[in-house]
Amino acid sequence: MTSYAVCADVGSTWTKVAVVDLADGALLASASGRTTVGTDVLHGLDAAVAEATAGLSGAGSAPWYVCSSAGGGLRLAVLGYEELITARAGHQVGLSAGARVVHVGAGRLDGAGLAALRAARPDVVLLVGGTDGGDAEVLTANASRLARARFRVPVVVAGNAVAAPAVREALAGRGVPVTVTDNVLPSIGVLAAGPARAAIREVFLRHVIGGKRLSRGGRFARLVRAATPDAVLTGVESLADRLGGDLLVVDVGGATTDVYSVLVPDERAAGPGRPAAGTLWRARTVEGDLGMRWSAPGVVRAAVAERLLSPGEEGPLAAVAATLAAEPGRLVATAGERAAERRIAALAAVVAVRRHARGGGVAGQPGRDLRDVRLLVGSGGVFRHAGPVVAAGLLDGVSTDYAGGWPLPRSARTVVDVTYVLAAAGLLAQPHPVAAAGLLDRHLLAGSVG
Repeated sequence: MTSYAVCADVGSTWTKVAVVDLADGALLASASGRTTVGTDVLHGLDAAVAEATAGLSGAGSAPWYVCSSAGGGLRLAVLGYEELITARAGHQVGLSAGARVVHVGAGRLDGAGLAALRAARPDVVLLVGGTDGGDAEVLTANASRLARARFRVPVVVAGNAVAAPAVREALAGRGVPVTVTDNVLPSIGVLAAGPARAAIREVFLRHVIGGKRLSRGGRFARLVRAATPDAVLTGVESLADRLGGDLLVVDVGGATTDVYSVLVPDERAAGPGRPAAGTLWRARTVEGDLGMRWSAPGVVRAAVAERLLSPGEEGPLAAVAATLAAEPGRLVATAGERAAERRIAALAAVVAVRRHARGGGVAGQPGRDLRDVRLLVGSGGVFRHAGPVVAAGLLDGVSTDYAGGWPLPRSARTVVDVTYVLAAAGLLAQPHPVAAAGLLDRHLLAGSVG
């Protein structure tokens, strides 16, 4: 009987595999390879697992824990009653479900709103509105409009519980996949994201993975247990619990840059960026225009807007970024290209953390006070491939960004997730908590670079 598990992240560009000893969290082996989106993602996944488990006995019986962001990950649209409340509810549910919120609509859905919703190409629509027993008009009207529009994207209903049965009937009667869960706003001032998070996760596994046509047959859909950002968020939360202090994680990927922060609640520090009890102290923001391949041009544009570039730097950097976006599978070969790639990564990290600290651009969302961050973690292929010391240097801009407009981390220690354990720890956190804890202790909390 094997005593290890195979943990894999099937990303947009690369598939990463970690083999973890379930007894103590030791990393037994790892491997990575290109995600084979052009054929079948199982081709790349099976090859990476075979490489990682070569020489390990009992590989055929080891359990697999897989997360995926291939095909763009999970795109969430939110339709609700009032813009500010809807945006905040969508943001909190989206971050906790591992989704990228691509559209927020408020009020009754009209023709223009429906067109905007379609243009956003969501994988899931979160339909909210009204407290339990309160106003139901907008919720029922929006459900009816979606049903009449033959909008076949799965819908999660998390609004007025009294109106929910009629909403379900209206959508299901027109063939729209629908899941009803508890209200995200059951009463005034109360935000309950948990049930909606679980429902969206289930819809992602049941509908979205198969709907992206990433693989023939149902095996891949059966293997995937979470969206990658959801797994990483769980890993970050586990790391924060073990650290016992403020934590900041910057994950620069091919298409997005995700930032996670965990602040330890401190009633004495309540105020801007550190709201009082009842607020989520754990946050994630996803920057869809900041990435190393598909979104590389967005990094340059954002850096210009943030005044981060030196005179004469924009043109050459934009040229490299355009090449990377046009050829996302390209591996940089020359010293000049490597330097440009690393510069794009450093800029993506700074811009993403600035946005995260400003509240993620969500109306009514308070900023994040990062001054007491004790551990700064860099993740993503560009950091792993650069080597730990160089990678830590790419994150220097985050802790020396005096023009960012917020208090900087005062004494953060920098580590790089070279072995990509955050996703693996998140996948293992519930079924094998001892292994997850050991993995984090060995490879992040015990590490020190920079």
